[in-house]
Amino acid sequence: MARAIVQWLWTLFMVMGLVGMGNCGNSNNNNNDIGVNWGNMASQPLPPTNVVGMLKDNGIQKVKLFDADSSTLNALAGTGIEVMVAIPNDMLSRMNKFKYAKDWVKKNVTKHLYNGGVNIRYVAVGNEPLLASYNDSFKQTTLPALENIVKALEEAGHGDIKASVPLNADVYESSSTVPSGGDFRGDVKDLMLDIVGFLKEKGAPFIVNIYPFLSLYQNPNFPEEFAFFDGNGKSINDNSHTYNNVFDANFDTLVWALKKNGYGDLKIVVGEIGWPTDGHIKANTKYAKKFYNGLLKKLASNKGTPMRSGQLEVFLFGLLDENTKSIDPGDFERHWGIFRYDGQPKFSMDLNGKDNSKTLVGAKGVQYMESKWCVFNKDAKNQDNISASVDYACSMSDCTSLGYGSSCNDLDVNGNISYAYNMYFQFNEQSVEACDFDGLATITSNNASQPGCLFPIEIVSAAFRLTIVPIQLLLLFSFTLVLLVLL
Repeated sequence: MARAIVQWLWTLFMVMGLVGMGNCGNSNNNNNDIGVNWGNMASQPLPPTNVVGMLKDNGIQKVKLFDADSSTLNALAGTGIEVMVAIPNDMLSRMNKFKYAKDWVKKNVTKHLYNGGVNIRYVAVGNEPLLASYNDSFKQTTLPALENIVKALEEAGHGDIKASVPLNADVYESSSTVPSGGDFRGDVKDLMLDIVGFLKEKGAPFIVNIYPFLSLYQNPNFPEEFAFFDGNGKSINDNSHTYNNVFDANFDTLVWALKKNGYGDLKIVVGEIGWPTDGHIKANTKYAKKFYNGLLKKLASNKGTPMRSGQLEVFLFGLLDENTKSIDPGDFERHWGIFRYDGQPKFSMDLNGKDNSKTLVGAKGVQYMESKWCVFNKDAKNQDNISASVDYACSMSDCTSLGYGSSCNDLDVNGNISYAYNMYFQFNEQSVEACDFDGLATITSNNASQPGCLFPIEIVSAAFRLTIVPIQLLLLFSFTLVLLVLL
């Protein structure tokens, strides 16, 4: 009897330990050349096990990371999902010394390549390091880092894993208004030719990030329909080729730049492409759905672009919203996810590009914090510091949904204050001290969300879970001992 009870308790323990894990589910994605970018710059990131379960449930077979975090890679082990690990820009100078590149490969690649381990396919050396706005900060360190990482991979017996540098589309430009005028940007052309030559030699692809949304965002005169794939905009003709969307035109500008410099057959991978859903008047779920439906339908056709026919390898950007990303480029930066911060889909999407009404499978087993919100206390006596307190709350959290044209732009004054207070409260894991503001705020169990404007409840972070699990185990162990003694 005692043995039976212990076995039952062990089963209960296993169930407790597996809470929050995703399951394989039924794959709904047959387009194996579509991947996703998985970033984790969030106040309370969704635990890797939940995210991996979500990837599997949606049949996503490729993922691009922005680092080589061990907990993320451990969660991907045994899944068969192809992975691109990454070296951040601030580590490029360190990789200029081969011994450090060798050590990085050992710790972040070799370590995970055991039988049943992680299916690492690419190493991304930096992330858009030659972006014009970086003012040459990484110009001298990018190529040496790439060369050393490739050498380290080859020495470790991982020559089949290809290293490349994800680059922003601003590394090339057109001398005219058509793709055939394409060539590499003057100030980085020599370096680009060295990089491209090295990629060609090593059989690695050119990875480029293309954002039609930014064309619309940065230029108020940009023809809106040209950012989408419906063919409703005015088309342009170039050397007998017709272009009716900016993606094809941008991609083929790169093709021309490579062709002019003797690398016309170099493989191209689109490292990032997507549409944000908040933080700007053109960043919303309506436009995002329209963009993705057109893009996915195009990818499913396997027609490629006018200059490069055939199947395209593409990584959607991004998987999840990230509420601590820098908003220097714009408030929309925190809203690129096709899923919300908690892994729930924002709009219908069929990764096969066939059914516009199909819905993605959301993350399972997500643990939320308590259903409580921090809101403005209308009865507070001293309201002189409201403005300063709102500024502080927003500076320490995320108020990008309050901007012009954003999802919470229509809140009244009290609603704006409450939104700011609640975001600060949630960022600080619903600490009572985080909902004070000198008496201007109060905690409520009434959902503060308003039509079209979500007042989010944060998820339980991985760190917070680690403090809970030992307590659960201690209680379970104590309960087991008591039962054994009684029996």
